[in-house]
Amino acid sequence: MTRDRRIAVIGAGMAAARFAERYHALGGTARVTLYGAEPRAPYNRVLLADVLTGRYDAETIALPFGRADLRPGAEVVGLDPAARRLTLADGSTETWDQLVLATGANPVLPPIRGLRRPDGTGLRDGVHALRTLADCARLSEDATSAERAVVIGGGVLGVSTARALAALGVAVEIVHQGPHLIERQLDEDAALALRGALRTLGVETYPGNRVRAVTAAGEVELANGHRLDTDLIVLACGVRPRTALAHAAGLAVGTGIVVDDTLATGAPHVHAIGDCAQHRGTVHGLAGPAWEQADVLAARLCGADPEARYTGSRPLARLTAGPIEYAAFGDVQPDEHPELDVLRLTDATRGSYKKLVLRGDRLVGAILLGDLATVGDLARALERDDPLPDHPLHLLTTLGAAR
Repeated sequence: MTRDRRIAVIGAGMAAARFAERYHALGGTARVTLYGAEPRAPYNRVLLADVLTGRYDAETIALPFGRADLRPGAEVVGLDPAARRLTLADGSTETWDQLVLATGANPVLPPIRGLRRPDGTGLRDGVHALRTLADCARLSEDATSAERAVVIGGGVLGVSTARALAALGVAVEIVHQGPHLIERQLDEDAALALRGALRTLGVETYPGNRVRAVTAAGEVELANGHRLDTDLIVLACGVRPRTALAHAAGLAVGTGIVVDDTLATGAPHVHAIGDCAQHRGTVHGLAGPAWEQADVLAARLCGADPEARYTGSRPLARLTAGPIEYAAFGDVQPDEHPELDVLRLTDATRGSYKKLVLRGDRLVGAILLGDLATVGDLARALERDDPLPDHPLHLLTTLGAAR
């Protein structure tokens, strides 16, 4: 008797859950098993800052995963692609017909003196990363008694975490090594408007500054010698793809696990998606591209679209909670492309800023801060490469004066 085909998914995060859900929704019949290191079902990491504020609880952010078998707390520690076998932390082994690596990423712990305990076993008391629900629970507990917090890193995670801590009544300071906040998605003008909006919440920001050390007294010491008093430190310095398992198995690894347009690695029947995958030299590290990759791979492996290809993403960075709202997508830094046109609208009194980057009548990129009423229309225009109206100002009319 022939056994059922087996698809093993190493990881039970956002990409893994999306793959399993779409695979079964598209009619896939193989047995899919998710092996997760965390002792819980998949959940939406993007909403961790909102869990911190109490807007959502752990159950609310749970993600569907189709009819897959879930193995929480089952960490995979070994992989043999030739034998199509994986080894779990408890010493047991499992076989598979197709393998999906969705191992995700770990938070970057910067080389700052004093972050770790004296014995080097982990982060010192009062220092937190925010990547899992367990991290969120520990941070929430410490935040209840904290008066001041320093967030190291002013990217998307740093800003959302600072906003969440401010909502809990904590005075927050962001120290960011980059020239301005969220420099990968926002331009300088948008970052300046965002900085003002954060200040109204009690969040001060220090772009262009580097943290040198955490002192024995728990102060944050900057490279210029200035010290910030704090009860709480949150590390939001980006993430690094989890590639150790793939590397040990002999798969090609750059920054992430190298995949082609079919999301296949160099080993037969082995694929990678999400934060661990490197496609055409890029590791996106965002939920949108991870889900797009999961959709393509699910369509291929279930047979619904065996020719499906992933050719890249135009990710959308977005924060839509509380009094701060922003969205950015596409190419928003047109300085190196003189053929592009830029349309900006600002309203300093409302802290609003909008920017469209155009090539002729086509949208290339956009930044919206303070008013996201048109974000859906703009995102669709970019995705479909639709022509914009002769006078696209109506897409930005909720703002004030043009400049």
